Amino acid sequence: MQLYNTASHHKDEFTPQNPQEVTMYCCGPTVYNYAHIGNLRTYIFEDLLARTIRLHYPLKHVMNVTDVGHLVSDQDSGEDKMEVATQREGKSAWDIAKFYEEKFWADYDSLHCTRPTVVCRATQHIKEMIALVKKLEEKGYTYRTSDGIYYDTSKFARYDALVGHARISGLQGGARVEMSDEKRNPTDFALWKFSPTDKKRQMEWDSPWGVGFPGWHIECSAMAMKYLGDTLDIHCGGIDHVTIHHTNEIAQSEAATGKKYVNYWVHGEFLILRSGKMSKSAGTFVTVQTLRDKGYEPLAYRYLCLTAHYRTQLEFTFESLDSAVKSLENLRALCRQAKEAANGAVQDSPAAQAWKAKFSAAMEDDLNAPRALAVAWETARSAELSAAEKVAVLQFADSILALDLFKEKQTAPVEIPPAVQDLLAARAAARAAKDYKKSDELRSEIAKLGYQVKDTPQGQKAEKI
Repeated sequence: MQLYNTASHHKDEFTPQNPQEVTMYCCGPTVYNYAHIGNLRTYIFEDLLARTIRLHYPLKHVMNVTDVGHLVSDQDSGEDKMEVATQREGKSAWDIAKFYEEKFWADYDSLHCTRPTVVCRATQHIKEMIALVKKLEEKGYTYRTSDGIYYDTSKFARYDALVGHARISGLQGGARVEMSDEKRNPTDFALWKFSPTDKKRQMEWDSPWGVGFPGWHIECSAMAMKYLGDTLDIHCGGIDHVTIHHTNEIAQSEAATGKKYVNYWVHGEFLILRSGKMSKSAGTFVTVQTLRDKGYEPLAYRYLCLTAHYRTQLEFTFESLDSAVKSLENLRALCRQAKEAANGAVQDSPAAQAWKAKFSAAMEDDLNAPRALAVAWETARSAELSAAEKVAVLQFADSILALDLFKEKQTAPVEIPPAVQDLLAARAAARAAKDYKKSDELRSEIAKLGYQVKDTPQGQKAEKI
């Protein structure tokens, strides 16, 4: 299996440290708002990677949930995103975190992403973060300013290891930060931030340096190493994490342990709109619920993501999503035809195994999902394979693609139980009153009963999940 390694700038043969357990850490959500589909594209590619690895090795997959410490600026300035959300919604930071984490996992599941082996929340690992900062302090990598404890990047010789000297030089020139009188180097970053003296934060903890909260970067290092050891096989995330977040993770982790932090860095490219990068701060983002409200199945979006390599930018339009809907249904129709013709038989013949090998080869070539998807189409249309052989290959392909390829087409209206009908009526009333919070709560109640709601030009409709 080959993976493009951001650190080496080329595809490398993947060799795990321990074939009995591959270790993989993925940067998870900051739960202050809904995840947009650009965020979720990253989790889809990480799911493809996890599923492909599991063809050959057991996998320990760890993902964090950032529920404290992620500032609105990469400049170690501004407010914590969680604290900002409390002001926006009038809820506690803890309630904000719980609500948006639940929404995240609902979206994650709807896209058929496999849950991580370990989910770790920042607020539950403060002790580990403090211990890591103390270790860095003891080794002489930190200094104190009026607003926190900072990492001195000049003391780490390999600070440019991930992105290269030229890009780091650009950051030092001021592209990243506005230099303060207290910061020794433009690239220095906060390990621990002090709480403001003029107001009390909702999330703050005692530490050897005073009351405060962790920096965003220290969270991932502390949790990754707790669950996966000092050296990880694979670390994933979005391409936007390379220059700052992951560069800082390397610096603090390797300074603390004296060991290589990650062997393979794997990053996914942006999903973009025609107007540019999808952004929560700019209000230019689309959620899974947006897609549902417009009548789209979430797996149609997963199909769309599979049509582009994870290292290439993908432009999102509803026209391209419409095309994905049609393609997915056509592929499913071919799969259903094969299954019906096979009459329950599945034949894993040498011919079927050869086609499965073609599919695997595509996925093992740096997760070439477009090519793997093409193999699935070629299988479904093949005149060389029997129906039972097609079923064998397509079932295997769907274990990676996770598109529910054999899903039966819903031809008759589903009878809606009275309890669901009552909730639908209440939701319609809430939407008429523009009580969208209540509308969302009722949607969640309907989902718990096994139905999803779609808002169409003809009104809301419910269908079995």
